[in-house]
Amino acid sequence: MIWYLFLKPQDYQVSFNARTIPGTIYESVKAWNRTLDSFAPVEFESPTHFTQKIFANDSVHLYDWEITKVHDSLSKVTVNIKDEENSLQNKLDVIFPDNNFEKGSRKRLISFNEFLNDHLKKFKVSGIEQAETFTTFCACVFLKTAPEQKAAGIMANYPFLNSILFENDVKLNGPPFVEVLDWDLKKDSLSYNFCYPIIRSEKLPEHPSITYKRIFQKNALKTIYNGNYITSDRAWYYLLDYAKEHNIPVEEKPIEVFYNNPNMGGDELEWKTEVYIPLKETDE
Repeated sequence: MIWYLFLKPQDYQVSFNARTIPGTIYESVKAWNRTLDSFAPVEFESPTHFTQKIFANDSVHLYDWEITKVHDSLSKVTVNIKDEENSLQNKLDVIFPDNNFEKGSRKRLISFNEFLNDHLKKFKVSGIEQAETFTTFCACVFLKTAPEQKAAGIMANYPFLNSILFENDVKLNGPPFVEVLDWDLKKDSLSYNFCYPIIRSEKLPEHPSITYKRIFQKNALKTIYNGNYITSDRAWYYLLDYAKEHNIPVEEKPIEVFYNNPNMGGDELEWKTEVYIPLKETDE
């Protein structure tokens, strides 16, 4: 009884299975969290362990998420829930069947599970293979956003970069792409170049927001993502999971090649993105 009332870390625990990998669950919790009436940022420790604050009436509940990957398409989710100000009372109430604290906790997590299952219908990640990235000269715009704002950055700069290149008769040499420079999960921050492959010439337009560079070929893991570009980082997690399971050292700097213009709309499941995770170069 002493352990239950004073030492037990959580007031209530909810477990369920999810047919996806931990990274997708983590990103979905972040997205669901932003739909709540009041919210604080999800505190990241790893894609398999993070915490969330839920504001319930006058109380603040701490949701501690633990995710265990069972296999490629199944994870076990355990959520330990605690009200730090009313923990003792909640533990006493839980002894009695279906108190308000239990009901509210279950209702929220059922809502999340529905949110997650709806999200899983909206994208697809194909098989993973070893491949090589491309080499090209390109015109780029540097951006720094939260990961979920990556697509907004692309959409804002798609017409800007395209129009400047078109007006100056710069010849394009392939579909646009994103080169990730830094992916900081702890700070929930993403730095990247949005680029157009071009034919190099002597009369490239000068603009303070545009830089020119060459991308060099690298060995990489590759997959195909179909879905909205907002959530294309789901493919990043699949590639990283594959690399970890097969002991393949990689650089956590994805490259995405886009074959559809998001400003044109259409069926998002028909949008195609090639996603690469470069392998770490070994000293020989």
